[in-house]
Order: sequence, then structure tokens, then C-alpha cells
Amino acid sequence: MPHRKKAHPTQKTGLHARNRHRARYNFPELVKSCPALKPFVRQNEYGDASVDFFNPQAVKMLNSALLASFYKISDWDIPAGYLCPPIPGRADYIHHAADLLAASNQGKIPTGKSITCLDVGVGASCVYPIIGQYEYGWSFIGADIDPASIASSQKIIDANPSLKGSAALRLQPNSKSIFRGIIQQGEFIDLTVCNPPFHVSLAEAQAGTMRKLNNLQQQKKSKLVLNFGGQKAELWCPGGESRFVNHMVSQSREFATSCFWFTTLISKQANLKGAYQALEQVGATEVKTIPMAHGNKVSRIVAWTFLSPKQQQAWQQLRWKKHV
Repeated sequence: MPHRKKAHPTQKTGLHARNRHRARYNFPELVKSCPALKPFVRQNEYGDASVDFFNPQAVKMLNSALLASFYKISDWDIPAGYLCPPIPGRADYIHHAADLLAASNQGKIPTGKSITCLDVGVGASCVYPIIGQYEYGWSFIGADIDPASIASSQKIIDANPSLKGSAALRLQPNSKSIFRGIIQQGEFIDLTVCNPPFHVSLAEAQAGTMRKLNNLQQQKKSKLVLNFGGQKAELWCPGGESRFVNHMVSQSREFATSCFWFTTLISKQANLKGAYQALEQVGATEVKTIPMAHGNKVSRIVAWTFLSPKQQQAWQQLRWKKHV
């Protein structure tokens, strides 16, 4: 017998106002878009349609259905064990990034292929290029240090006509470099996005996964299940999120006039202080912090630019004036 149903709000108010995922999942419609999802849909303990979020295949099929239903991606897959990102959260980042550009453009979001976004760590899923291209028509450069991730994202691009000509992938040959070797001479980037590796080690990543699973099912799980997947470079690196972001900030100075807004997600509030100190040291002219809330999870985007007000105005006139 199902438990007494919880009262669910009709809208997820923590998500951005333009986020297509503010409503609760409509599983009948999702199954129409992706019939392969149907075997994974079941009633939860409250009698609502859902999927088993402990099952990596179910999570992947849900993502495939969301991308098909909302972003017209008909062919999407990732290799086993690779990060399967939560689509609503990734969409929120893109929409907040669009607002960031609009704030530097008299409130109008620059759109179209001439707007170039660099995804640092595109991963195997190609999710930011998918959402950014669909919502705003932006072009993307997807960078990654993992050849298998690049190959997977390239397969997604090749299989979906809407992405062809809108997303170019570049392998980063030096794992210690973030922008050098990716941003080419004479190239201009309007925006960068990044989900840094969060953990400092594999052990910490596994412990974090256990906490997430316990929160999902409020009981101890003795068997580790990476339901959202993730390889080393996706989940952890030496020094974790803090060191990665500080390296990014330091290296961004070299490309001060090649990019308007550098941005990164920072999941852990304790890492903000170090990021702000690093930004002060490199002489960022403007720094913004954009809060995001997804259920009980609170994170934020930190954005910075080295352009002076005069340089920002010139950039807007040259690159954005005709593309709003």
C-alpha cells in the first residue's frame, strides 16, 4: 500500500524562471519522446510515477528522455561509468549565464551562432552545448582532457543535425592547462562555463556518493552505486574544487582580452574566499556571484572579467549589437 502522498508544489521555484524543468516530470510525455524509458518507470512509495534513481541505466534513460522532449536531441548516449549530469541544474547554469551577458548588453541576451561559449570539461554528455544551442543559438567549444569524453560528445554532435556547425570539440593535451592550447590566437570567447571536479580524491568522491544515496533513500547503503557515474577527471582531482578554480583564475589572466566573462560553478561555499582572493591577485576588474538552489542543494556561479568598462562597451558594439 503506498504511503500517504506528499504535497508537491506545481513549480520548482528554486530553478530559473526560463528553465523548462520547473514543472514535475511528466512521465507519459517523456516516454512518448523516448520509448526506451518506459521499462524504468514505476510507482514510488507515494504512488507517483518515477524512476529508480539508484539505477544508473534508469538515470541515463531519464536524461535521454529529457533531452529528446525538451531539446529535440533524438540520439544521445554516454559510455558506461561516465558522468550523467542532472539536466535541470545544467539548464539553470545556462540561463543564469545568459542573464550575465544580458546585464552587459542593456538587458538584452545576445543570441545566435556568433556568440561563442567555451565549455571547460565538456565531458561525455555534451549537455551544455545541447542546452545553450537550443535555448540561445550559441556556438560552443567543448574542451576536455579525456579522449573518450571527446569521442562520446563528438558522436552526439554527429548524430543530431541541430548541433552540427554549432559545437566544436578540442582535446586538451596538457592536464595542467585549462585555457592554453584551447583558446586560439585571435579567437574571441563571449563566455566560459565549467563544472569543476569537486572532490580531492577517489575516497572522498565515494564517500560523497554514499551521502547522496543515503539522502535519497534515508537508509544506509552498504553497496556503492554511482548512479550518476563519473570518471576521475569528472569527480575529483588533486586539491579538489578549490585548487582547480584557483588554477583557472590564475590562467585566465593570460586571456584577459580574449574572453568577456569567465565563469565557474562553485559547489562548496567554503571555497568562495579562496576564489575571491585569487581574483583579487590577478586583477579582475569585475566579479559577480550568482546563487543557484536546486532542492536542498545550494551552489553558485562565480563570474569575472578583466575588461574595463570601455573595453566592455567596445565588445558589446562589435559582437553583440546585431545579435540580440
